Amino acid sequence: MRALTWQGRSEVRVEDVPDPELREPRDAIVRVTSTAICGSDLHLYTVLAPFLAQGDVLGHEAMGIVEEAGPEAGVRPGDRVVIPFVIACGTCLMCSSGLHTQCETTQVREHGKGAALFGYTELYGSVPGGQAEYVRVPFADVGPVVVPDDGEPDERYLFLSDVVPTAWQAVEYAHLHEGGTLAVIGLGPIGQMSARIGLLRGAGRVIGVDLVPERLEMARRHGVETIDLREVDDLPAAVLELTDGRGADSVIDAVGMEAHGSPLVHGVHKGLGALPDALAKAVFTRAGVDRLAALHSAIDVVRRGGTISLSGVYGGMQDPLPMLELFDKQVTLRMGQANVQRWTELLLPLVSDPGDPLGVLDLRTHRVPLEDAPRAYEMFQKKQDGAIKVVLDPGAAA
Repeated sequence: MRALTWQGRSEVRVEDVPDPELREPRDAIVRVTSTAICGSDLHLYTVLAPFLAQGDVLGHEAMGIVEEAGPEAGVRPGDRVVIPFVIACGTCLMCSSGLHTQCETTQVREHGKGAALFGYTELYGSVPGGQAEYVRVPFADVGPVVVPDDGEPDERYLFLSDVVPTAWQAVEYAHLHEGGTLAVIGLGPIGQMSARIGLLRGAGRVIGVDLVPERLEMARRHGVETIDLREVDDLPAAVLELTDGRGADSVIDAVGMEAHGSPLVHGVHKGLGALPDALAKAVFTRAGVDRLAALHSAIDVVRRGGTISLSGVYGGMQDPLPMLELFDKQVTLRMGQANVQRWTELLLPLVSDPGDPLGVLDLRTHRVPLEDAPRAYEMFQKKQDGAIKVVLDPGAAA
């Protein structure tokens, strides 16, 4: 089959790889009809290179049609399914507690990490991802979400794989109350959906912060107030002015370690790419630091006694935090990978609603053949051509 493979820092290639096969009774093989590029994939494209091997198949946002299913898979050939990016057994203590990203069956204990993830480095199991023509899905009786084969475009359901449940959990963790003010730092796909969900769940106002014109315009289409960082020198002052000097009740950092700013740390990340993998891994796992511009902004704009929800991915082990400010403001922090399986039953009716209350059909900006994935990665990473959400089509001709 054809699949997108990692070849080195900022280098991916579509090539022939072995077809996946059923291995366990709960496995399924899915023919992929749509697979998206996530902002987290950009970490693999650049920062997390030491934890990848040449030829690793990338991608963790996919959906398609079941081609084969083991006797205990819980799905049947012909089912149209969305594949959550988290691989979880569904029955252990963590899964039973709604913490599927901490699944005790698929935890990658060798690296001290949580549940295995599709297409996401040796730290999370080196499981071949979904940016391919076919993907093997373990625990298919727990993961895949069967969706209607109703003629609706894949984008109606695709974002159940990651974006929608990640954004829902981000708002849940932000402790948003009816009529409150939610600030969203970063208006990429997760930020866009978090802002929309915030309004749906009763926020009095949602303030979105970014500097990319197309992202700001998309957010405004969905009723979000925006702050353009190209025009504002003092973000905390701008938010205070909008909130009667108080700050936002809830703040979502939807950026993570890809934040603009922090040029010194950016230089460190770039320098690590030149180190041998063994040395670079040691630096990441013991002394690694992130670009914290977005997190510091979140701390600055949240009100006293407010809550910050981190949905952007961070990976540093020695990140300096302004503990005096956090303590003095009595800020609550919540964070973590999205427990996708916990939310999908709740979210399927929302994305299926013909009225499209979450605007899932107004998120994808580009749909390109899988063969064009290398160029799509570069375009998305450089924020070219108005790219906000890119979907790859394994069935389309290049």
